[in-house]
Amino acid sequence: MDRRSRRVLAWRLSNTMQVLFRDMEFCVEALQEALAHHGKPDIFNTDQGSLPGLDPGITSAAFTQALKDADIKTSMDGKGRWKDNVFIERLWRSLKYECVHLHAFDTGQQLHAGPSRYIRHYNCTRPHSSLAGRTPDEVYHQRTLSPSPGLARQTLAAEKLAA
Repeated sequence: MDRRSRRVLAWRLSNTMQVLFRDMEFCVEALQEALAHHGKPDIFNTDQGSLPGLDPGITSAAFTQALKDADIKTSMDGKGRWKDNVFIERLWRSLKYECVHLHAFDTGQQLHAGPSRYIRHYNCTRPHSSLAGRTPDEVYHQRTLSPSPGLARQTLAAEKLAA
């Protein structure tokens, strides 16, 4: 998620918590997709997870190595401090209450399609009070605001060179 605009840049779905803690590859894939499509941020912030003794994908050696390989600085919230990462916590709450809890998904395909539609809605058409009633897409693509690290800054520099 781009912190400034609240836009979801990439996501993956796991059907069990055990996959999250054994196979970190899907977390790395989501990171690589975001980097490929949206550029490299200056800083990547994450939380530490809250399950004792387990190494979630977002703090796994493979995930942090992918950040290091891309020369991205990391920032980590305090353990169990949901307020430090409130933007993503709010997204997950909204996704659960506005999508997942309202539908009985019978198959894995349906379970993937529902959140996929919701995230498109969240990014493109759902206004956010914290964004003055604008959508994450409107804020993300608006270049008159202070650009977020990564693609927005690269795009502005490329536009200046092309002019």
